[in-house]
Amino acid sequence: MEIRFQGRRPVRQHEDDAGADLTAAETVKIPAGGIASVGTGTRVQLPTGTVGVVASRSGLAFTHGVGLVNGIGVIDAGFTGEIRVALVNNSRTPFTVRAGDRVAQLVVMPVWLPTFIEGGFDQTVRGDAGFGSTGAA
Repeated sequence: MEIRFQGRRPVRQHEDDAGADLTAAETVKIPAGGIASVGTGTRVQLPTGTVGVVASRSGLAFTHGVGLVNGIGVIDAGFTGEIRVALVNNSRTPFTVRAGDRVAQLVVMPVWLPTFIEGGFDQTVRGDAGFGSTGAA
């Protein structure tokens, strides 16, 4: 599959990597416990039937306590704007993202595009117990 991009190219470090690194296009200081929006300078055009999932880089999270605020980001096939990442600094010291630093990774996957219809449900053992529906402990 080929994905069109503009700006900074997402780069897979190894041929069989699922994720392609996204790099910062700007330098941004994130205070301890703070969040920041970081531009990647990358735009992609995803085919219909796919989704771009933006995920944290485990090395950045483990080494510096910096990851994505929302865990993952979703890029819909119809979105062609710049990919920005919302980073959170979970450490006790400020962290500076420098232009060119790898800040997240992009994984492109197929996705179902269902039609939602209103209707009744079959009864299940789990029912509508909500959180902890398989047990609270």
